Amino acid sequence: MEHEESTHQVPGTLTEEQAERVLAGMNEVIRAGEEMRRLRAEMIRVLAGFGWTQERIAQLTDMSQPAVSKQMAKHKADEPRPPMGVSLGQRDIPWLEGRLWGLAEVISETFHETARCTRCVNALARGKKRFTPQNVDELRRLIEDDLRLHRAELPGGFQAAYDEISRGLDLPSKATTTTSASVRRAVAHRIQRDLLRR
Repeated sequence: MEHEESTHQVPGTLTEEQAERVLAGMNEVIRAGEEMRRLRAEMIRVLAGFGWTQERIAQLTDMSQPAVSKQMAKHKADEPRPPMGVSLGQRDIPWLEGRLWGLAEVISETFHETARCTRCVNALARGKKRFTPQNVDELRRLIEDDLRLHRAELPGGFQAAYDEISRGLDLPSKATTTTSASVRRAVAHRIQRDLLRR
């Protein structure tokens, strides 16, 4: 009897399931925000490694110079890292995932109404999906469908980029890097997008 009373919904209140769904949505936004803050902090380190000034980094990140200085001071005692490589042909998994994501995003923007990869791209961008092997395989299949469906409208560079990325993902390099996976993914994503948009 006591159990029945505790599970009985009081009129005008949320059910446990409704509350869980509301909070899950909020938690996704909060988690995405925390991940973006960590990613930005890591990007500040990468830019500093390229020799960029605090003033320039502050302008690019839309942060105050003292805030950038504080981020850099946090990592001053860490061992200095070599500058991150930014050549397109790198073959570690995060780099290839970033290139795949960039390719998918340009396809999605070009054929928004009919692109099969749009939902997956949006979920990755919002942090609702992670770069797990299963999600990367799903994205690859969707891109393959889009490349087939829109072959006539797409420049050949799209298929060539996909073929190179796909070969790399099938036989990735065992090379290790000191830069975090999320930063490598974000940088490769940007470079791939810019190359396809030329």
